[in-house]
Amino acid sequence: MELKIETKHKSEMIELTDMVHEAVIKKGIKSGIVTVFVPHTTASIILFENIDPQLRRDFLEALGRIAPANLSYHHQGENAAAHIKSALCGARVVVPMENAKLQLGEWQGIFLCEFDGPRTRRVIIQVVNG
Repeated sequence: MELKIETKHKSEMIELTDMVHEAVIKKGIKSGIVTVFVPHTTASIILFENIDPQLRRDFLEALGRIAPANLSYHHQGENAAAHIKSALCGARVVVPMENAKLQLGEWQGIFLCEFDGPRTRRVIIQVVNG
């Protein structure tokens, strides 16, 4: 199954946990694993703390210090920093599921990280029966 996510900012984090859970319920599989994947090289899927929105801001700012957008890069485009951030964060997460419930930690959520927005992003969710 696939989600279409409209991002609104150059850099942002969008929580997908509820959307992923809904997709799992629609699939009808009770236990197994759920893979959430983004097929883009300037976006990522990560597990992150989902209580304090300010921590998301801290995370994006920290990534900006690691790969600043205003540096001179060899890449032909102007989004080399976005590619670097995406490579560091990764394109997928895998979460176990039991009784149709994602087995996330108390404060964990599934997030799409946008590093080159605004854009329309595809997020692919695969549920495997276990």
